[in-house]
Amino acid sequence: MSPAAVVVIPVDKNWEFKQLDKEDAEFLPVSQFPTNVHLDLLHHKIIPDPFIGKNELDVQWVGEAQWVYKTTFKGQSVPEGAKAVLAFDGLDTFATVVLNGTTILETDNMFTPERVEVTKLLKEENELVISFDSAYLRGWKLVEKYPEHKWGVWNGDNSRLAVRKAQYHWGWDWGPALLTCGPWRPINLEIYETRLADLSFDSTISEDLKSADIKATAEVEGSGGKVKFQLSLDGEQVASQTADADSSGSVTASFHLDNPSLWYPFRYGEQPLYTLTATLLSADDEIANISKRIGLRRAELVQKPLLDQPGTSFFFRVNNIPIYCGGSDWIPADNFIPRITAQKYYEWISLIRDGNQFMVRVWGGGIYEEQAFYDACDELGVLVWQDFMFGCGNYPAWPELRKSIDREARENVKLLRHHPSIVIWAGNNEDYQYQESAGLTYDFENKDAESWLQTDFPARYIYEKILSDACAELVPSTFYHPGSPWGAGRDTHDATVGDIHQWNVWHGTQEKWQDFDKLSGRFVSEFGMQAFPDVKTIDAYLPLGKDDPDRYPQSSTVDFHNKADGHERRIALYLVENMRYAPDPLEQFVYSTQLMQAECLASAYRLWKRQWKGPGREYNAGALVWQINDCWPVTSWSIVDFYLRPKHAFYTVKREMAPVSAGITRKVHKHPKDKYTRVYIDTETKIEVWGSNLTLEDLTVDVVLKAWDVTTGELTLEKKIAEGFVLPENRSTEVGALEVPVKEKGKGEENKIVVAAYIVQDGKQIARYVNWPEPLKYVHLQKPKELKAVLNADATAVEISAEVPVKGVALECEDDAVRFDDNLVDIVPGEVVSIAVKGATKETKISTRYLGMV
Repeated sequence: MSPAAVVVIPVDKNWEFKQLDKEDAEFLPVSQFPTNVHLDLLHHKIIPDPFIGKNELDVQWVGEAQWVYKTTFKGQSVPEGAKAVLAFDGLDTFATVVLNGTTILETDNMFTPERVEVTKLLKEENELVISFDSAYLRGWKLVEKYPEHKWGVWNGDNSRLAVRKAQYHWGWDWGPALLTCGPWRPINLEIYETRLADLSFDSTISEDLKSADIKATAEVEGSGGKVKFQLSLDGEQVASQTADADSSGSVTASFHLDNPSLWYPFRYGEQPLYTLTATLLSADDEIANISKRIGLRRAELVQKPLLDQPGTSFFFRVNNIPIYCGGSDWIPADNFIPRITAQKYYEWISLIRDGNQFMVRVWGGGIYEEQAFYDACDELGVLVWQDFMFGCGNYPAWPELRKSIDREARENVKLLRHHPSIVIWAGNNEDYQYQESAGLTYDFENKDAESWLQTDFPARYIYEKILSDACAELVPSTFYHPGSPWGAGRDTHDATVGDIHQWNVWHGTQEKWQDFDKLSGRFVSEFGMQAFPDVKTIDAYLPLGKDDPDRYPQSSTVDFHNKADGHERRIALYLVENMRYAPDPLEQFVYSTQLMQAECLASAYRLWKRQWKGPGREYNAGALVWQINDCWPVTSWSIVDFYLRPKHAFYTVKREMAPVSAGITRKVHKHPKDKYTRVYIDTETKIEVWGSNLTLEDLTVDVVLKAWDVTTGELTLEKKIAEGFVLPENRSTEVGALEVPVKEKGKGEENKIVVAAYIVQDGKQIARYVNWPEPLKYVHLQKPKELKAVLNADATAVEISAEVPVKGVALECEDDAVRFDDNLVDIVPGEVVSIAVKGATKETKISTRYLGMV
């Protein structure tokens, strides 16, 4: 007789919760399932919304209390020879699980799914009770238990290092301290005699991309049987094979495909996704099946010596195409993860793609993201850099913790390894930098892993042994990187190898962003600049909205919604160095900070992408801005705020990462007439012009320069500096250099000349960049008399023009449904800039804001 088909029953109904350590607490229904305690307390108005005002302070007690969840569910008959298993996809974090009065599970790792056989405990009516202890208090008890460890962190406190839980829950320099608990991922009851426990594959794409060899593996739990593997594309089967399980329950099948449909990052090709299905058979009966969408691609991380600079490259190559990985870093999109919907994930990844960002880095202080996140990346062609969940500290490594981390790593790699978007796994975020800062022991030449555990930096064993071994075994074709930043065991600030985090703008030595070309690295996986969020976002977190007495930039409530140490000084520093601004009205101050961030980040992308020079000269191969998103309404480094409202930097980054872009920089050259003089010095200001072509075709173009006097709007130069000029594929190319056009040298006129570069192909402008004298605060900006921003006849575009150069024209609309394709554009006389718009009607009111307006 064949085994019965696998039965999976969600345990997601009738859940209730209450505070466990409060005598008079009563059970209340949950708000949703999966859930966490803050969501349920919010639902019942037991706590105020911690995202509003300073309510975060009023809910800290929640993280130090104990909580209990319970439900009842109907029992199911378990056929003879079968078993019943409760599968917990995620419990946050210190949980004790009791079924019908019997303790069946105790957990201490938020990230690890658990399975418990409960065959003999099931009844007709079942009660499932899950108690959650305080992760915060348990963490401190563990710190006290291991006093010999050199505890230390950046962000949060030491207790987080002892707990395998999302580290940002302890608070970060962009997020609140909200220590959640609860059943945060699904719970299912499974009944089966035999089942498919896993389905994985490994693929090899030939160097010429004309064939693919695929090895699919299914793991069978229970009695053997046969497994039928099927591979299909767009509903059409392309391969099929049936195989028997071996003695270990492993079943493999191999497929060879000619001319496979390959998965590419967006703009470089399509994103076809095959469906790989494994079906467990007994005789002719189907017992169970698993399906996964997979992408076939050849992905490599290339680290090789460069032609004429020290060190090695660090660039990603997909299907033989080197990719300049402009992109961003991702943090969890909410402090309360269970309420992030699949649709919200798709909207976020769509925004990343719309912003011309090829890569998103899942940062190591959050979570191994939901499948919906990676599904969206797969579908939309966005590459993923995946950190393991360690960040900014010296993690302990006692034996039980090492075992827990090993399970965590293996379970999550298995859950995620089928996604074609994931091209790298990294061991941690900034833990090697913390090691350097704290003077902890690290001898890269010592390869005796056991000896690492005896040092004051035992976490090396985690990153270079546990995680490395897990990846080598489970995802051998995906590159493993011990940390971010990290490079060949050298100082993490070494710009010639690996990746770096460039924080000497904002943090560190607080350099000028105009000098980003001197602050480069082979791959910059973090850098950033803060800006205030949209005014509507500020109004949403102020308790009284627009009428709140704290509705001004330096108010205590607005300050509370910026968690970065020294943010007041740093924002003020970069504002005062670069532009004239005023704190009032709030709208103009917000605009000023967003202009500051936009100019800063655009400078980084422009100057670093200039160093993407082609084969053997990949001096910089990527820039991931910290950060794309927020987990609550806040002033931070994000370029899109919590409510998915883009800041202006989103648009400047989008322009810099366009298929073709132009760049200009100004260099002052001083020529003293003798080596001692301070007086007799000839000075010239030159502009250097280059073009970046990220397409895969050589482009024959003309390059045109125009210049205007910023005070009068007079055109002072119009010159074709290159005609029939070839911009080779997939690199940046120098076009030329010339002096800033002025009527009279030595009179400072260079500081009032605006220069624009245009790249023209077959008479059509394909790139444009306007370069201004800097700092902008010295420029005598004029208030335009004829600044126009007019919706066209069918309300699909806004057309902007002015009679004088105008810096940073921002389009604004009260209606969030109105979305602009571009924003924060520089306007020069004689041109009309057209910006596409969605969601507008002929009645839509659009206003403008610009630098010097107030």
